[in-house]
Amino acid sequence: MNGLHLVGDLYECACDPLLLERSSEPLARVRALCEALGLTVVGERAFEFDGGGYTLATLLAESHVTLHTWPEFEMVALDVYICNHTQDNREKARALAKGLIEVFASANPVIKEIERGVIAERYAAAAV
Repeated sequence: MNGLHLVGDLYECACDPLLLERSSEPLARVRALCEALGLTVVGERAFEFDGGGYTLATLLAESHVTLHTWPEFEMVALDVYICNHTQDNREKARALAKGLIEVFASANPVIKEIERGVIAERYAAAAV
């Protein structure tokens, strides 16, 4: 499906250490960011590891957001994929990633953009 897939690592996270250790607050913040951008949250799940850190997934009608934290390294791995065959959601994906960079106060974020899908173009061409 047409969309922008952002994958990255947030290094040197200077946020409250609890944001890297426990998932409840980040889960709520991801939900708030998604809703503020007009994205549709359809499910949420987190798993906390003994000793700190977690894996978090927010499922969206438009795809997903995942976070994996390593508090001992002040690091978060993120994956944001926002797609839609009826509108361009690239800026929403970028805004969501920017919001997460701010939540974790990353001094050194490394984000890669991957353009995905050509389905809408194929359907448009076939309809002509």
